Order: sequence, then C-alpha cells, then structure tokens
Amino acid sequence: MANGVFTAEALQGRVALITGGGSGIGFGIAKAMIAAGAKVAVASRDFEKLTKSAEALRALGGEVLTVQADVRLPEQVDAAVKATVDAFGGLDIMVANAAGNFVVPVADMSVNAWKVVIDIDLNGTFYCAKAAYPYLKASSFGGRLLAISTMRAMEGWPGCAHAGAAKAGIMSLIRSLSAEWGVDGILCNTIAPGAIGDTVGVQKIYSDQGVAAAQLAQIPLGRLGLIKDIANAAIYLCSDAGSYITGSDLVVDGGRQRRMQETAPASPQALAS
Repeated sequence: MANGVFTAEALQGRVALITGGGSGIGFGIAKAMIAAGAKVAVASRDFEKLTKSAEALRALGGEVLTVQADVRLPEQVDAAVKATVDAFGGLDIMVANAAGNFVVPVADMSVNAWKVVIDIDLNGTFYCAKAAYPYLKASSFGGRLLAISTMRAMEGWPGCAHAGAAKAGIMSLIRSLSAEWGVDGILCNTIAPGAIGDTVGVQKIYSDQGVAAAQLAQIPLGRLGLIKDIANAAIYLCSDAGSYITGSDLVVDGGRQRRMQETAPASPQALAS
C-alpha cells in the first residue's frame, strides 16, 4: 500500500514508535509509515485518542500497537519503548512528536505553564532519545531519531516563548546527538513545520486569535501546510533516501521563514504560530 509518493517498501521491515501519535501530525506520520511498510506503535496520554487512531490505522492494513504514556514521565517512556520492542522484536525509528503549546505573553506566563511545556517538548524528547538509544543502535537498518520542532524556534517566538525555547532546545539536543551517535549508525534529525492548517494547534493559535489571514499572507507558496507534508518529510528522513542526512533541521513551511525576515507583526498574538 503506497501513499502516492513513496513505495510500500520504503520502510519495509522497520519498527517505529511515535509519541503523540493519537492525532494530528503524529497520527499523520503513523499513517504514512504504515503505508510505507513499517510496523507502528503509537503512544499518547489520551486513551480515547489511542483507541480511535488504532482502529483507523488497522483499517489501513497496518500492524499497530498502542501504548498509553505521558512523555513527561521517563519511566512511562521507558515502558512504551519496552512494549514496542516486546511486541515487534526491535525498534528502528523513534519519532518524538508529543508537544504542548498555547498563546501567553511571558509577563502573564505562570511558572507552571513554562514548566509544563518544557517538560512535554524538551524533556520528553530527551527521555525518548535515552530510552530508544540501545535499540536504535542495534537496528539492522540504521536507527533513526526524529524530533518535531518548529521553524519559529530559529528566531524566537513572541507569544509562545515557552514552546519556542523548548523547540530550540530540541534542535540543539538533536544536533548534539547526531555527533555523539553517528558512530553507532543512528541518524538524528528534526522536522520544523510552519503553519499546518489541518491541525488543532493552528486552529487555536491562528483562527482563534483572529490572525489566520495575516499568517497566510506571509507564506510565499500561498497556502497553509498539510499534515501529509510533514509525514512525507518524515518518510524521506527515515527511509534509505535520507541515509546520509543527520544533524539537520528540515524546515517545511512553504517559504514562510524567508518572508518573515522581511516583515515584523506587531503583537505576540500575530507572531504566534
């Protein structure tokens, strides 16, 4: 079952674990990986989302495992990795996708709000990397560690400084791991999405803030991204097509990063994405 871009053998024989895989970008990556021949474990805190996503993924003919886990808790991440290995015999791809974000200026941000986002995004990625390392090292395909960041991590994120700082930390972590783990055959990269229109996050941060039109005007390609755009990037990096790419931040934003260098929205809400 090909996805229209990659063959059904692009990830044949590989096992992937995707955090935040119950919905949104994580679920889209799970679908694409199944279409490319992988066995997939999806992890999420939300049991209801996991159940629905598993039904949809199995309907595509995929071998699917669901694991309820909170990435803020390293013991639960460890358990999710172990469950995946026990079910499928190994782990070749770890996708650290679980994330949290909401619009709030720093002056109004509570310490707990800061800590929650850092815990989910940055610490969660670290826990995923640590738990997956020995299995990625043992992968006969060459392990892949993939983290989902954002292009806004590159220049700061007024209105969402907690998420911007966490995602910038993720980029630095992945770059460090690419140097440390290259000798183990593990490729470590990030995908930095721009505005992905078919996600709840863009609904909350764009539409609900009344800045959707202004944000769309910043994108040279003239459209918001789609989950499938990020999923295709993930398949590329995790397949043999990306076998000489590590330590990279693949920006998938329709060129918005370049346009934003020319303009400066006036408010934190306008800058949030």
